[in-house]
Amino acid sequence: MKNLNRSYYNPPFSHIYVEREVAEDPETKRILTQFPQAEVIAIDHYKDVFCRSRQDYVRQHAAQNLILAAKHGELLYPGAPVCQNFGNEHFYYTSCVMNCVFDCEYCYLKGMYPSANLVVFVNLEDIFAEVEKRLAAHPVYLCVSYDTDLLALEHLTGYAARWIEFVRRMNTDGQRLRIELRTKGTGGSLWQTVRPEAGVICAFTISPQQVIDAYEHGTASLAGRLAGAEAAMEHGFSVRLCFDPMIYCSDWKKHYDAMFAQVCGTLDLEKLADVSVGTFRISQDYLKKMRKNEPDSAVVQFPYQNDGGVYHYPTALMEEMEQYMTEKLAAYLPAERIFRWKE
Repeated sequence: MKNLNRSYYNPPFSHIYVEREVAEDPETKRILTQFPQAEVIAIDHYKDVFCRSRQDYVRQHAAQNLILAAKHGELLYPGAPVCQNFGNEHFYYTSCVMNCVFDCEYCYLKGMYPSANLVVFVNLEDIFAEVEKRLAAHPVYLCVSYDTDLLALEHLTGYAARWIEFVRRMNTDGQRLRIELRTKGTGGSLWQTVRPEAGVICAFTISPQQVIDAYEHGTASLAGRLAGAEAAMEHGFSVRLCFDPMIYCSDWKKHYDAMFAQVCGTLDLEKLADVSVGTFRISQDYLKKMRKNEPDSAVVQFPYQNDGGVYHYPTALMEEMEQYMTEKLAAYLPAERIFRWKE
């Protein structure tokens, strides 16, 4: 499946579905100007397209279409138990975009969503308003790019810059809002064009090049991600490195050793905000669907251990991998800046 010849498919975003509710929204019009050749199709609700039955996520990802919509109902969600909260009591995430332009074989979105099409919710100000309501009651730690890679879409949406400016406005009288922007890209020119803000953490997922080549299709190389992290740090942004998820592969210690040497040769680890460590884990329901759709993927078909509805590597292997990386990091960082995922 992963070697499908893309020449048989339409180019990405050849068709753009637009909810009638947002057809005249300035954000909708701005995005549409970037795709003058696209066929624009009016729809009543994004789910009419996104939630159709019998869609093939893997094949559909080879020719993603774009859906522009308004997000209603619940706008903030409690942080998922398989995700790290980094010591924050009031941990939430939000989805201003659904799906990703990258194509990681192990991505949980492939098990969660019925469609590979990209949904952009153009009413970002409504999400900002909901965050502001929560801030009236307590501080908020918010992950804004779990269901997508916002930095990879910055040229399309500009949402990362808007989130940074929103955090700046909310923290005028003290830091009550912290957000995480996580990416497997480089961040592009964002670091040079947007003023840094203390409440924004730029998190780079770090993987060995062997894992990137095998499973993280379309993402930046290890060198590219490290260059992006270096640029972010040089321009005053707080940077987190996420050795999470660690992915098992043949000779995994050799590949993670080479990766770590490259990290240390590029970045001053002592200047990092913090780091996270965790091996791959996923909901049993998501993995069941992924195994059906990706029968040839080694990372998806691995014989994981199921504990309470969460699949992970066998306990001994999980402990060995996470402890291995934690010990390497401990030579550079104090324990309070190393966050290891715990169930």
